[in-house]
Amino acid sequence: MRQGFTIARRFRGPEDSGNGGYTCGRVARFVTGDAEVTLRRPPPLDAALEVRRVDGGVDVYAADDLIAEGRAVGFDLEVPRPATMAEAEEARRHYTGYRTHAFPTCFVCGTDRAADGLMIHAGRVEGREVWAAPFTPDPSLPATGGILEPEMVWSALDCPGAWAVERATKDRPVVLGRMAGHLERGAPADRAYVAMGWPIGIDGRKLYSGTALFDADGACYGWARQTWIVLG
Repeated sequence: MRQGFTIARRFRGPEDSGNGGYTCGRVARFVTGDAEVTLRRPPPLDAALEVRRVDGGVDVYAADDLIAEGRAVGFDLEVPRPATMAEAEEARRHYTGYRTHAFPTCFVCGTDRAADGLMIHAGRVEGREVWAAPFTPDPSLPATGGILEPEMVWSALDCPGAWAVERATKDRPVVLGRMAGHLERGAPADRAYVAMGWPIGIDGRKLYSGTALFDADGACYGWARQTWIVLG
């Protein structure tokens, strides 16, 4: 039996393709345990995506085009201590996306989105090499039994990593190339969170970052390791 999914326009990153974290989260649903997802092409919106089983995971196609690969992975990530909610609120005031944004309609971090997006606007925490923002889920976000769908957590774990490496981009946009994620526990839809990102390294046009999602008490709900590709 064929398996698949579509990416609704609501969940876009760039104007004409799916948000990277959301797409990775949808692919990860078909992988047992922690997953690493590699995006091979911009994920198309409102198109039938076919999931094909392969050794160790899945490949995702739009017609004959390979869009993404999802594989089971084990990985370690050193997660910094969480920013407090007060620190995240202050950091949001310094979000550089308010001045210029390559993808202003992004589901996660876009400045032209309202309640239908996550509105995670991560700025640098004073005195630390971490970027953070508060995140309060809108009631319209997909959830089951009061728990956010996994791809919502993957989404929240996405863009803070991009803004954490923004200084190395020389004002060029970045897109997500690969994301490995671990979900520690289900995230209640009625809870306030702190989304946090930090830089890990640079290799030419590839930038590496980590992200994590915490509640106001500092409990961690998941973390991710990312590879970003600088465009242009």
